[in-house]
Amino acid sequence: AEAGTEARGAIVCISPWNFPLAIFTGQIAAALVTGNSVIAKPAEQTPLIAFRAVEMLREAGVPEDIIQLLPGDGASVGAPLTADPRIAGVCFTGSTEVAKLIEKQLAETAAPDAMLIAETGGLNAMIVDSTALPEQAVRDILASAFQSAGQRCSALRVLYVQKDVEKKMLAMLKGAMEALNVGDPWLISTDVGPVIDDEAQASIGDYCKKKGLEGRLIAKLEAPAAGRFVAPHVFRVKGIEEMEREVFGPVLHVATFDADDIDAVIAGINRKGYGLTFGLHTRIEGRVQHFVDGIHAGNIYVNRNQIGAVVGSQPFGGEGLSG
Repeated sequence: AEAGTEARGAIVCISPWNFPLAIFTGQIAAALVTGNSVIAKPAEQTPLIAFRAVEMLREAGVPEDIIQLLPGDGASVGAPLTADPRIAGVCFTGSTEVAKLIEKQLAETAAPDAMLIAETGGLNAMIVDSTALPEQAVRDILASAFQSAGQRCSALRVLYVQKDVEKKMLAMLKGAMEALNVGDPWLISTDVGPVIDDEAQASIGDYCKKKGLEGRLIAKLEAPAAGRFVAPHVFRVKGIEEMEREVFGPVLHVATFDADDIDAVIAGINRKGYGLTFGLHTRIEGRVQHFVDGIHAGNIYVNRNQIGAVVGSQPFGGEGLSG
């Protein structure tokens, strides 16, 4: 066999709850087709989907000893798995913080050639300049920030609006937000559903209360009293440098910039170290290439939303702290 084409051995696949079938099966398939066996640990919030997926894989002919399902939380299952010196590598999708812990653990206990493939979070930004079509930009901002209740690694977290159009853009954004329905995701009329669990609801809610008390609130909606709902919020920030962490929910931060400061904005986004998705709304063709050359991100979207990479036709992955 050619160098690098041999099977490695047992691969630990640790997947998230927000795409509990697609990412779970994608990791497993990649390991299996390259000749490896799999120990699959799904997110603790979504074990039943994983259980059924493994059942179907076995029904399709995958031998039982080639794939094992090991559900549980990170502390009792994930940590011991990644610390076992017998594993040949880890495929992980989740937070940057956990990915760093896995990397450290593999360096301490795994074989020298053990691999880590990690797709992690992002402080994803979008820039809207004064030439952008405002209706199109607002539509894509709402989808990028609030679809799936903001629970996508690709979701928009920090929006930069050129100061020349700030007033108009924010007025349109507020108006469009008011048309969003927060509620039962089974209803076709619902635009924003619940967050994943009580812990997420409490954490995001506390963050929003803190930012509100700081006087940063631009707009917010009301959420149903019953259920794990967090209303979409928009807060003002000076820039991405103020962001201490990714808030994994329907929370958008807005900053403004002068036309002459675009390169400084690019530099600030890159300095943060994340690089999963980036969005740009502009009608200046030369500016598009300038951003493509300057922004360090795995996925750059122009004049559209920055979520929903098309499976089978659009590669997806990040740079730096985003994997």
